Amino acid sequence: MITRDFAKARRIVVKVGSSTLTHESGLLNLRRVERLVTVLSDIKNSGKQLILVSSGAMAVGVGKLSLSQKPQDMPGKQAVAAVGQCELMYTYDKLFGEYNHTTSQILLTRDVMDDMKRKNNVQNTLERLLEMGCIPIVNENDSVSTEEIEFGDNDTLSAMVAVVAQADLLILLSDIDGLYDRNPRTDPDAKFFPVVEQITPELESMAKGVGSARGTGGMITKLHAAQLAISHGIEMVIMNGAQPKHLYDLFDNREIGTYFPVPK
Repeated sequence: MITRDFAKARRIVVKVGSSTLTHESGLLNLRRVERLVTVLSDIKNSGKQLILVSSGAMAVGVGKLSLSQKPQDMPGKQAVAAVGQCELMYTYDKLFGEYNHTTSQILLTRDVMDDMKRKNNVQNTLERLLEMGCIPIVNENDSVSTEEIEFGDNDTLSAMVAVVAQADLLILLSDIDGLYDRNPRTDPDAKFFPVVEQITPELESMAKGVGSARGTGGMITKLHAAQLAISHGIEMVIMNGAQPKHLYDLFDNREIGTYFPVPK
């Protein structure tokens, strides 16, 4: 039987997607963001190092510009993301600052992570920020990226960041409790997987039909993130981010979400 033990996890990457950060309207869910920041601040106070990979720039930009919907053209999306990223970081900085935590912003594109020299620069920057006690907040650089979902709604990005940062644990906060064999929103008999010891082709095929409501990644990109993390000795959990306080339950080793252990 696989048992959870996250007590020794010192360096943690938490990824929060647009579907978790926003209302059904697509606008930022401020109350949830406030709760998330409170819990993350407390976890950091306990002695753990945190890196937050956050989506949501476009959603915030749409609200900031009072647009009725997200632009459909790429330059429009990039412009909205540029506006939203400023507001998103302002919100995080203000909320974390209330708990005396300093934030920093790192915007990445796929080519940076694919180039060894620049990836090393990212690694060095993250390491020094963590040494300084900062909370690095990472997002894809949507304002210059040529593909809106280059990293798959930041799932792949968060796994890459976890690898570069040599994290102990990757947590993906979604709008779904974890991995199911079918979409639980449309099928009440969908089977939930509390633990996934091996990612098989059958599991990947099944996951392609299970996605989140407002995120652009879905469950298949989360499995790909798990494959990358596990291959580098990093445990991963997919859990529902609707109630950030459940992160406490996770670190109390309760069965929250779907756990991807590193094979022994």
